[in-house]
Amino acid sequence: MIQLFHNSRCGKSRNCLAFIENSEKEFEIIKYLENPPTIAELTLILKKLNFKPIELVRQKETIWIEKYKNKPMTNFEIIKAMVENPILIERPIIIDGEKAYIGRDLNTLSHLI
Repeated sequence: MIQLFHNSRCGKSRNCLAFIENSEKEFEIIKYLENPPTIAELTLILKKLNFKPIELVRQKETIWIEKYKNKPMTNFEIIKAMVENPILIERPIIIDGEKAYIGRDLNTLSHLI
């Protein structure tokens, strides 16, 4: 089953949801702003994305700029910041088994349908 880390206020996330709804696959919507992932869950997502933690951070978010930008941080500290402030997590994230994708460019997701 596909999982979609979704923010309904984000246009890219809504487009990704519509894309998945048009597929014939079962999916689950995870409203990550309401139910943030744990450190372990986010670490697993990063592994599935093959991303370093900083690659998943929305670095233009005000909270990042005000609290974390230019501050030396370990990977664990970056993950912890995202868990504590889930708005910092890039979206949408699609998890399909052992792989995960950022769903900003729907053309790269055609293999999911």
